[in-house]
Amino acid sequence: MSIVENAEQFKQSFREEAREILVDLEAALLELNENRADPELVGRIFRGLHTIKGSGAMFGFDRLAAFTHQLETAFDEVRNGRLAVGAELIDLTLSALDQIRVLVEEDAGGAPADPEACAKILARVQQLAGILTPGPAPEKALSTPPAACAEPTREWHIRFAPGPDMMRNGANPFLLLRELRQLGGLSVRASMAAVPPLAELDPERCYVTWDMVLVTATGADAIRDVFIFVEDGCDLTIAAASAADSTARALDEQRAQPVGRRSYDKPDNVSSLRVPAAKLDQFVDLVGELVTVQARLSELASQRDDAEIAAVSEEIERLTSALRENSMNIRMLPIRATFEKFRRLVHDLARDLGKDIELTMEGADTELDKTVIDQLGDPLMHLIRNSIDHGISAPAVRASYGKRPTASIHLSARHSGASVLISVSDDGNGIDAEAVRSSAIEKGLVAADAQLTEAETFALIFQPGFSTAKTVTDVSGRGVGMDVVRQRVDSLRGTIEVVSKPGVGTTVTLRLPLTLAIIDGLLVGVGSACFVLPLANTLECIELTRADIERANGKHLANVREELVPYIRLREHFNIRTEPPAIEQIMIVETEEGRFGFVVDQVLGNCQTVIKNLGRFYRHVQVVSGATILGNGTVALILDPERLAKEAMRSAIHGPRGRPPRAGDRPAI
Repeated sequence: MSIVENAEQFKQSFREEAREILVDLEAALLELNENRADPELVGRIFRGLHTIKGSGAMFGFDRLAAFTHQLETAFDEVRNGRLAVGAELIDLTLSALDQIRVLVEEDAGGAPADPEACAKILARVQQLAGILTPGPAPEKALSTPPAACAEPTREWHIRFAPGPDMMRNGANPFLLLRELRQLGGLSVRASMAAVPPLAELDPERCYVTWDMVLVTATGADAIRDVFIFVEDGCDLTIAAASAADSTARALDEQRAQPVGRRSYDKPDNVSSLRVPAAKLDQFVDLVGELVTVQARLSELASQRDDAEIAAVSEEIERLTSALRENSMNIRMLPIRATFEKFRRLVHDLARDLGKDIELTMEGADTELDKTVIDQLGDPLMHLIRNSIDHGISAPAVRASYGKRPTASIHLSARHSGASVLISVSDDGNGIDAEAVRSSAIEKGLVAADAQLTEAETFALIFQPGFSTAKTVTDVSGRGVGMDVVRQRVDSLRGTIEVVSKPGVGTTVTLRLPLTLAIIDGLLVGVGSACFVLPLANTLECIELTRADIERANGKHLANVREELVPYIRLREHFNIRTEPPAIEQIMIVETEEGRFGFVVDQVLGNCQTVIKNLGRFYRHVQVVSGATILGNGTVALILDPERLAKEAMRSAIHGPRGRPPRAGDRPAI
């Protein structure tokens, strides 16, 4: 790899790290807005800014480092008790983070940052903090020492010996020394004793070590922060001058230790590895193809009377299953980061609309597939914006209703079988079902005499162009956002449920699959057709005889241990015109509607199912979530038990496909 390619790789790593730090900084700032006396939050923000500044300077993002340096200085004033945290400082810093995002991305071809906006932000921050009022231009700010403070200075002895791989990882030791010099008076002595003969010299390795004396008012933690990015691969000793004798002994001991060992305890093993998402997706796709090939091998092995081939097939099946499980676990991520980024949205919208809103979270550690998480941002954003604009009133109005002036929006996530339930709740005005119905009739979405359930009425808000707002604002009113929610949830093979009570609030729950790639399934047969039911939803299998059917008087109900369970005959649902066997099987599945049964001819066994999309032509087929290729090369449809159960319930009330029941219709349940 060339030097240019190597440098670009390090820059990309910095950009990825900076994006994560900015998300954490935003969350910390919004928490600080609610708990302004919390020193841990102040320290967390200071360290985040310091990390971005130091890494940016190390990898050539000089404008970014200079800009962030001024913010870091302001929060150092907060940390030392010389500057109070106020709403203006919070808002200025949030605006500054927006500019930092632009500065991070502009080097990779993104839009350039606005120098005037950056200068205005810094000028106001400096004015609040009482530092560098006239000040140099932002580009030169990095080389400007911080303002003198009244704290007593102290002398520190520092020994810094870069590790063998430090420069290969993109770090520049001279930039670290330059940053250290900004903390106070610095005297440096370089040792060249470790430089080898020219023939043995590695040009990518740093052989120089530095012994330094720093006179500063800052403490050991601030000094160590300078080396935060390289401390795992260097020898570093920091000691107060009063401990000079012990420092000298520590230096002598360290000279006998291999590079990479430090005078303080910290593990030197790497606990995580950053991998591009595209490579991870490719890896999972290859595992999916392997699962399909393994199913083919198992099919062939079962057709041959060869113990050795059968043994090899079983071993490959075991290894493939373990590989599949591990690959899917790698893609599972907690939803916390997605939830946290909405703190800023709530903060900004509440401020702009003159409302007082707190955001609470539950189940943020719930894990689901990264590909699902990546597509959740827009739906949740539109749901939250809709709650703030339509559902929640101004504090004075809420108080007149006897409610707390501060409204609440609650985000929650929890697992439910092979799905995850994500809810957005508010304690606002609730949905006016009659207003929704009237607006739908006015827009021609439903007939004036249509008889709609409450759930069907609420489902109208997800229709394209639907809105009950009388005026269009910057936030909502065009009837676009909720349609986006429905489209995205449909593309994820999920469902939406709305529960609302006037004057109490609204809860919108998204039921989404844990993964979009590979699932454990139960293969069943009806006639010559094969179907897959998700194993996580399946509870048990019971027999259905002709006598059982006669005892139910034609009703699709099965007596399961004194409990009546409704069932769906897949043969009838999919219009399969073959004679059923004398004894059929009912697969009992857990759904939102309760326990449901699915009647099949036979159960063929468990299978690892690689989910394939059916394509745009079949996008309106709601009861099928995809298809898979079986070991014999045939295609099996993957059924969605939730939607099958809901369609059966709807047919029982309204007749097949939503029309009114007609004479001769057979009830689905």
